[in-house]
Amino acid sequence: MSSRYYPIYQVGNPQLRIFLPNFYMKLIRPVEPQPPNVVQFRVPIAMTNYDIKNYLEKIYNIPVMHVSSEMKDAPTTMNEKKYVVKREDDYRLAIITLPRDMKFEFPSLDADTVKTEDEKKQEEAMQTFQKSYNANVKIKKGRYGLPIWFNV
Repeated sequence: MSSRYYPIYQVGNPQLRIFLPNFYMKLIRPVEPQPPNVVQFRVPIAMTNYDIKNYLEKIYNIPVMHVSSEMKDAPTTMNEKKYVVKREDDYRLAIITLPRDMKFEFPSLDADTVKTEDEKKQEEAMQTFQKSYNANVKIKKGRYGLPIWFNV
């Protein structure tokens, strides 16, 4: 199912075509504790269980044992004119069961634990810059509008 326009196929000039779905799947953290082989996704309403299974198996090569999904209504609120307003669209919650030997761990997004060498170098450079700036401020002694060479 795709709404993209593709060039017309010509017999003498075969073209390589890749048909990508218009669907997306958003990985969400489960509210209640789940077994290690269960994953939850937020998917559009138009996706069926069969579409979800094919999406994971064909695009990401993930073996799927079982798919169950349920419809979720987006929360509604009242605006200042007393109209009922939905801020988000309705969605489908898909619960995917993987084989028993596969384990899924939700990725850690903690910035303090995952620092690359470049980030450490930038942090050290920032600390040295901060020290030189503080030393420069001490030299000026309250004469903040003037350049450094004026204080000599």
